[in-house]
Amino acid sequence: MTTPAELARQVAAHGVTDARLLAAVRAVPRAAFVPDEHAGRACSDEPVPIGHGQVSTQPSLSCRMIEGLALSGGEHALEIGTGTGYQAALLARLAADVVSVEYRADLAATARRVLAGLGVDTVRVLTGDGTLGAPEFAPFDAVLVSAAYPRVPTPLVDQLRVGGRLVQPIGTGGHETVVAFERTLEGLVRREELLPARFVPLHGRHGFPEPE
Repeated sequence: MTTPAELARQVAAHGVTDARLLAAVRAVPRAAFVPDEHAGRACSDEPVPIGHGQVSTQPSLSCRMIEGLALSGGEHALEIGTGTGYQAALLARLAADVVSVEYRADLAATARRVLAGLGVDTVRVLTGDGTLGAPEFAPFDAVLVSAAYPRVPTPLVDQLRVGGRLVQPIGTGGHETVVAFERTLEGLVRREELLPARFVPLHGRHGFPEPE
């Protein structure tokens, strides 16, 4: 069976160089965040089904996105799309605290349970429409969006501090480009195209309509 250390090596092979982030991959047991029937795949760099026809983000892709935030350790971060909480656990090791918004109540409950079981007390998981952000906890220094839309939802821009960074897959869902943006006094500026990817569509008031 592979180990978190082996997963970290796989992530590094995909171009991730941030030493703190690779240490987080070694320290966070991904197996705790996947359904029991997929535990044997947890330390492989691949998506894993988490229910509702969804899969977790491939760890190397998740890490490339986190790296795009250029976190230094003191940030108040917002994550859109908690899933079962693995990415939030990684973020918690690189930022001061994390607010994470998950649309599906059962996934949010799973994330809260697993994070609490691992003693991760700097992540607050909310259930709701991620395109609205979390205005009661704004402003944020960094925002990570784990679903695709052709543009960044306006509430997420409004809740990002000037000088903060936002990473989001830009596209319609299924074939997009992950882009790193920076909030300036003039608005959101596209700073870097990180990599091509395939994500689920971002649904919500400022995203795609909810499926029937």
